[in-house]
Amino acid sequence: MRWILAAIALLLAGTAALSAQGKGVRLWNLTASTISGFQLSPAGKDEWGPNQTLNDKDKEVDHDERLRITGVEPGRYDAKVTYPDSRQCFVRNIEIKADAVFSIADKDLKDCSK
Repeated sequence: MRWILAAIALLLAGTAALSAQGKGVRLWNLTASTISGFQLSPAGKDEWGPNQTLNDKDKEVDHDERLRITGVEPGRYDAKVTYPDSRQCFVRNIEIKADAVFSIADKDLKDCSK
């Protein structure tokens, strides 16, 4: 009986540790379209990181969908946003906070090209 209680205590401790880690950084797509590419660069640097949409199971971020962002520290970033029709836009000076959601909307998109 003691080993069952010990196992339950270990399981609960592991669950509490996972909860303490938070949900991570997430992008909330409030643009009118599905996003097929999303890359971040430290603000003003043009040093683009990996395509974050590859973190999604269908490799795209639909309108009103959230995407987990990995490998990014809190700070200010520029984003390169690509759409399935090859249109590409930029969002400048996004503030990313630890374990928080940040959003982009159509009004944030700048310098769009096709």
